[in-house]
Amino acid sequence: MHTPSKTETKEAPVLSSLRSSVLTLGLALCALPAYAFDTTARAAYVMDQTTGTVLLSKEADQPLPPASMSKLMTLYVAFEALRDGRLTLNETLPVSEHAMSYGGSTMFLNTQDRVTVEDLLRGIIVLSGNDACVVIAEALSPDGTEAGFARYMTQRAQQMGMDNSNFANSNGWPAAGHMMSVHDLAVLADRLISDFPEYYPLFAEEEFEFDGRAPSNKRNRNPLLRLGIGADGLKTGHTQEAGYGLVGSAKQGDRRVIFVLTGLDSTRVRAEEAEAVVNWSFRNFVERTVANADTPIAEAKIWMGAQKTVGLVPEEDLSLLFPVLGDKNIEAEVVYDGPVNAPVEKGQKLAELVINPEGLPEIRRPLVAAESVPAGGFVVRMMTVGGIVLTDMIGNPLDAL
Repeated sequence: MHTPSKTETKEAPVLSSLRSSVLTLGLALCALPAYAFDTTARAAYVMDQTTGTVLLSKEADQPLPPASMSKLMTLYVAFEALRDGRLTLNETLPVSEHAMSYGGSTMFLNTQDRVTVEDLLRGIIVLSGNDACVVIAEALSPDGTEAGFARYMTQRAQQMGMDNSNFANSNGWPAAGHMMSVHDLAVLADRLISDFPEYYPLFAEEEFEFDGRAPSNKRNRNPLLRLGIGADGLKTGHTQEAGYGLVGSAKQGDRRVIFVLTGLDSTRVRAEEAEAVVNWSFRNFVERTVANADTPIAEAKIWMGAQKTVGLVPEEDLSLLFPVLGDKNIEAEVVYDGPVNAPVEKGQKLAELVINPEGLPEIRRPLVAAESVPAGGFVVRMMTVGGIVLTDMIGNPLDAL
């Protein structure tokens, strides 16, 4: 039996659909080229969370020392434990000698303390407490140690699709093999915002004075929170090896942007670069409807089906961000392995829409069958086989479809 595996590309129907959408919206197709944000960060990643559009990607998947930005993973695991009932906000946890031994940014905890989980979370988020991270880690670790918690974090990160993350401790203290990519940090920030909206407001707190014992360490280090640009999280980081970094998020109107910068030279540069990337993200992009869920933008051929083709649609209305100063053409194509074997179910993923806007990373979105197509009966099968036999010597048998 003939089993086709040819990869087919249908470019013209998609480009036509995209042009139609743009013209309908009254958006200019003839404009100046788009300009990417020129960052001095060693690595950077910027994503519009609302549409899922990646606006900037620089060395995004390179594992790098994350410093205190990796505390976000400790927080994610802690929030999961709160959700599952394995922790409660008002329960108190003991402080070990190991937790107390950490220097750097701390809550100045000692072994006489028993600290509520809520205070520990604020201590991590606002004060960047290395000791607070260890208290949480030892409480949740499978073997009661920080090292065991780090191994658990690594496994959990892999389950979440963070393939370039490996943890050696709970707080980002410099250690061999303690690495995260900026892409992974953006994924983590996205999950924190989406999965735990009840706890996310903690990241916007500008000050936390724990027990009055550290008056010099009571203010949130996020330089954007007081600027009135919609910034409301997440975490700064700094070590000599990592440089200065920030995982941040800001919301203006209905749009939310998540960004990660690392490897910057100073707190001043970090603040200036972070503010600039937020302003660039909101001011230099416009949302365009690329495709509607009820309107096919291409067709896939069907093998041995009751009909020869099926329409391809996005799973939901698809809107993406494009540069305000965009290119005159939007390059796009539909790619699928076809023809597709019948039967086909409505909503079955069959293809990908691949869009290449100038100045932005490639965008890929799934396309699904617009309707169900049952397998063809005996007559259809015989006609298909007959068509293959008749054209076998003079052309591509797929043309018989």
